[in-house]
Amino acid sequence: MSSPAAMTTPPTPPDSPAADAGHEHTGRLAAAVRVVSGLTLVSRFAGLARDVITARIFGDDLLGSAFRAAYALPNLFRRLFGEGALSAAFLPEYVVLRRDQPDTANQLGSIVVRLLTLVTGALTLVLMGVLAVLLWLLPANAERALSFKLMILMLPMMPAVCLTAVLGGMLQAHGRFGPPAAAPILLNVFQIAAGALFYFGVMTDRAATAYLIGAAAVLAGLAQIAWSLWALRGRVRWVAAGQAARSHGREVFKRFVPAMLGLGTLQLNTMMDVVIAMWPVWVGPTIFGYAVPLDEKSNAILSFTQTIYQFPLGVFGLAVATAVFPLLSRTADNPEEFVGVLRRGLRLSLFIGLPATIGLILVRHDLLAVIFGGGTRYAFSQAGLDRAAAVLAGFAPGVWAYSLNHVYTRAFYARHDTRTPMKLAMRMVGLNFVLNVTLVWLLREAGLAWSTSISATVQCLVLAWWCRRELRVEPMDRETWAGFGRVAAVTALMAGTVASALYLLPAGATWAGHALNLAVAVGAGMVVYAAAARLLRLPELAWLFQRAPRGTGVEPISFE
Repeated sequence: MSSPAAMTTPPTPPDSPAADAGHEHTGRLAAAVRVVSGLTLVSRFAGLARDVITARIFGDDLLGSAFRAAYALPNLFRRLFGEGALSAAFLPEYVVLRRDQPDTANQLGSIVVRLLTLVTGALTLVLMGVLAVLLWLLPANAERALSFKLMILMLPMMPAVCLTAVLGGMLQAHGRFGPPAAAPILLNVFQIAAGALFYFGVMTDRAATAYLIGAAAVLAGLAQIAWSLWALRGRVRWVAAGQAARSHGREVFKRFVPAMLGLGTLQLNTMMDVVIAMWPVWVGPTIFGYAVPLDEKSNAILSFTQTIYQFPLGVFGLAVATAVFPLLSRTADNPEEFVGVLRRGLRLSLFIGLPATIGLILVRHDLLAVIFGGGTRYAFSQAGLDRAAAVLAGFAPGVWAYSLNHVYTRAFYARHDTRTPMKLAMRMVGLNFVLNVTLVWLLREAGLAWSTSISATVQCLVLAWWCRRELRVEPMDRETWAGFGRVAAVTALMAGTVASALYLLPAGATWAGHALNLAVAVGAGMVVYAAAARLLRLPELAWLFQRAPRGTGVEPISFE
């Protein structure tokens, strides 16, 4: 079904002056991308340190699978909300009200915060109760009990991170991209501190350490709420809501579920992967009498490896989408400016996402050996590293598509159309399930990774087509196609450089050897990519460093 905006907006011809309309907003977009990606980079490095520590405590065995499965459910909600589902429904409404009716905007913010706290709190209690009943009713099983108890412990993260997400959306509407991008750092720091106790010998029981790290994550969620409220001080008044604000609130929540399903395809697919990978632990080694081609290590290998491909996606891909969304919302009623912002968002996403895709495939063995191999007796085994490399080879081809999907989806949401992406997302979840239950028998846990990438790529292609059909704008004009081609050429040059470096370097036999190979290959690839982009005068490189015009409301990084 077409949105109202889609029915009133005429098609944009390929040779329209819309090709230049987005230049006015490029500085705003670049400034916001730098703020979000810069702080997200710090957060992701902290998250990488957290994953290195936890991988060396729990390893690629049962405890690793149980901990990552317990983390998956609250993490699902963190990604659904934190990556924009509620913000996608709330932000366009809030931005317009803040401009035209500031008092009503304050009231709307108060409504959303109160209802979100109530609903997610109640859902948390229900899920904790269901898990407790299952523990009581199901036959005794130590492995399953460990997983369920960890899940019960960590579920209270859910309301905390969801509330932090909507507060972050409000901060972005006020032009403050820094504090919400920095909030996840708290989560990582709390868990690193808890894990460090094991390394310094204060704790020696790995299972007890898992519970401690889970509790630290819950406490970090509360700290994130306090951080976000502090950043909002003086900008928002928490007031009683009037009838006008309630009406806007109903519109927000009416769009929320479609937005959650539309933006959450990757996260829903990831959760489906966890359920399948944990089948041997939660259910048993067979299904319908057939031996499952997975084991108790599968979820640890799959889940820890997911954090690797999500690193560039979280740092850069989501940074572009987060930064572009307010601009798309502001220009939604101006077709030329809207399509100009959209095209630049797509080009920036591919400029970052395509080399990340190719780079991860090429350096996967050395990268995984450096992050998860060596160091402690509980690090990944060589067999585990080989299986993880096969998984990363399946996830990496979809990184560019994941990045573009977030920009395309936000274009629909900026026009208040949440149903079109939702309909496609549900079909992609179905496609992913079919691929999962097919490829897992051929490729084990790597089949789950390939299913996710294939689904994301199909979704990207269909979103591009539906953007033209439903929104009546042409996202891929001649200039954009040419830009994509130049990015592909520069990426190919980078790939040749990285492959040549790895061919000439001796195979890594130790942790230090893998680290050296990784540093040389990544360094050479980055230098060649940046130099080639500059020599070919790719505008995307300049866009990343373009300053926002004065008075645009995009603030520099600030924590005051």
